[in-house]
Amino acid sequence: MAKGILDIGGFTIKKRIGVGARTTIYLATDDLDGTEVALKRVIFEKPEDARIFEQVETEYKIAQRINHPYVRKCYKLKKIRSMFQTKEMLLAMEYFDGQSLEDGPALSLLDVLLVFRMVATGLNAMHQCGLVHCDIKPNNILLSKAGAIRIIDLGQGCRIGTTKRRIQGTPDYIAPEQVRRKPLGPKTDIFNLGATMYWAITGKAVPTLIPKKDPFGLPVKESIRQPHEIRTQIPIGISKLVMDCVEEDPADRPTDMMTVISRLDLMIHSILSGKPKTNSQ
Repeated sequence: MAKGILDIGGFTIKKRIGVGARTTIYLATDDLDGTEVALKRVIFEKPEDARIFEQVETEYKIAQRINHPYVRKCYKLKKIRSMFQTKEMLLAMEYFDGQSLEDGPALSLLDVLLVFRMVATGLNAMHQCGLVHCDIKPNNILLSKAGAIRIIDLGQGCRIGTTKRRIQGTPDYIAPEQVRRKPLGPKTDIFNLGATMYWAITGKAVPTLIPKKDPFGLPVKESIRQPHEIRTQIPIGISKLVMDCVEEDPADRPTDMMTVISRLDLMIHSILSGKPKTNSQ
């Protein structure tokens, strides 16, 4: 397989580093300039693969509009055609040596807040460019051993104000407006971020409008518990920030991502000063 990719795509494959939905990711070298890249390969095998192709192309186009150290860069998109149809795509991306939050080691509360401050900063940069990510979740945040992060998988991203024809998102982190197919915006990312923070500090998923099902396939009605009710060591201020982010009505969430960053800064400062906030900041 590696030889076939080399012959067609102009990349030298070193090893496979990941497998996604209908995609395989390799550590590779671009034969033109020697750049080390993460190479995402998608092969068209059945009609539903067209959606994956669409997401890969979207990821490339959005990445071209973002230049931020916390958002993974995409360098090159190569389409391989046969009989006037695209049969394969190769997306050369920035290689980042890190693990997803889901697969990585346990973090202290302070480290969790520092990571999410960086994620919020990267998302804010997207918003400043008129774009939203729409799929923030533990698997889409990479963390290196040195503490650097990358936001990855921009394939569900879109312009602010977009209304999507179909429901797109990850059930445990999806915002109500995504399920209801309403216009998407920065507050969609705020919900996704809040749901991811909820998981990071409690180990549990926040209930969303895509309900979990029991063994018989019936939906299970879940009530949301505040993080400090699940983990008593979580300061109330942090718990409230997370709950504000996952409000059902976007109007009730923080005004923008800078507001989230400011509130995270207060929490980080309080922990560093040894005086955790117990109020609603």
